Amino acid sequence: MVSRRFLTTIAIISTAVAFFFLGDFHARTNEAATRAEYDAKLDALRAEIRSQIGQEEAALLEVRGTSGDKSPAVRRASDVPETNRAQMVAEIKQELQSEMGLLPLQLLRDRRTSFLELYSSDNQGRTNYGTAGYLGNGYFVTVKHAVVALKDDDNRDGQRKVTSIRVVYQGREIPAKLIDAGDADVEVHSGDWAIIRTKPLDIPALHPNTRFGYDFAEPIFRLGNDYSKGILLSTGYVGQRTSNGLITALTDGHPGVSGGGVLNRAGDLVGIPIGRMQGDYRFSFILPIRAEMLRKLPRVAAPPSGPLAPEPGPATLAASAQPAPVQDVTQTH
Repeated sequence: MVSRRFLTTIAIISTAVAFFFLGDFHARTNEAATRAEYDAKLDALRAEIRSQIGQEEAALLEVRGTSGDKSPAVRRASDVPETNRAQMVAEIKQELQSEMGLLPLQLLRDRRTSFLELYSSDNQGRTNYGTAGYLGNGYFVTVKHAVVALKDDDNRDGQRKVTSIRVVYQGREIPAKLIDAGDADVEVHSGDWAIIRTKPLDIPALHPNTRFGYDFAEPIFRLGNDYSKGILLSTGYVGQRTSNGLITALTDGHPGVSGGGVLNRAGDLVGIPIGRMQGDYRFSFILPIRAEMLRKLPRVAAPPSGPLAPEPGPATLAASAQPAPVQDVTQTH
């Protein structure tokens, strides 16, 4: 005889199996219904898209009036003249560059060739390095502390003298001589600028811009001879104007960039990097280009170029008194 316990076990197992298959059947039925509903919505969406495409194609068809003139209801993109399309693309690019604070890549590459490595030697056998920006006719702008021995911890008695100045052009050292300089007697000062001259060189001249406002957060582009490894590019943003006429900025201030160039978004030369905060290579000081720096030049360099360049106009700058030098800063030559 079959025991009652065995029958009870069989009944429980049968019931469980029946419920399992019933649940699986129900799940499959719901899944099929859901999929059918999704397919129906998808088919409806496809039909709507086909309808819209058909309407647009119908709208693009040309119609002919009874007078015999033919005019398209909707103007095709291919009907736009190539010159207008190119102008539209150029305007969009310019707007994007302006909004994002960018400078065209080719313009940056062109400006790079206007800066040369600068080296000077003194009567004590020391050699310093920096950067010089070309202004045309053999004239360069740089920092005074790179070409004149100023008073510092190593030159308190004033015995150190710079004996030679050179720039490196196409792998060759070209001798230069000092033409003019500011009134700085210490480094990182509003008078820490100098003009040197070589023979005329076949490189593009920079356009000095003395009207740049240095508004807060304005994008800037810095080129310099970082660590005497050639001309490199760094970007940053304008910070604040200091009490002695310098500009603070967060852009790389490595040794060697002093005398290099600070460019605005038009590619104009608007300043030269002259120093950094002690122990901080990103907190830099910029000396704005002033009209007095160009007083010994026979002419101003060529006008700016590039899609973002403004119309050239008279360069004006209000004269300001010479304040005290910045404290706790380090030169970057």
